Amino acid sequence: MNFCNPTKVIFGKDTENQVGSEIKALGYKKVLVHFGSTHIKKSGLLESVHKSLEEAGIEYIDLGGVVPNPRMQLVKEGVVLCQKEGINFILAVGGGSVIDSAKAIAYGLANNFDLEELYLGK
Repeated sequence: MNFCNPTKVIFGKDTENQVGSEIKALGYKKVLVHFGSTHIKKSGLLESVHKSLEEAGIEYIDLGGVVPNPRMQLVKEGVVLCQKEGINFILAVGGGSVIDSAKAIAYGLANNFDLEELYLGK
């Protein structure tokens, strides 16, 4: 059995300004911008991410509200939103809980079963 999970990590000052060009280079056209609290708005980070996506010609939909130990209700909302809007890339902007929530949304999109069954080990 093989498992390959390539990851590209870009970090440093002002790297959020590259997000649009990076996503465009991968061939994606519509993004779910997934984040937590209002801090991302107050700090200007969300505005920078939006600007980068717009400059790259990438459409986006926001889904905020992630809390520590993400809630299944928001994950399910994200799955439905992505299906409805034709989202083909999920961008997690935040820490561990945002990343966990984004992964759960992606898993829900890729699999046709109730997510509770996964987390309950059924």
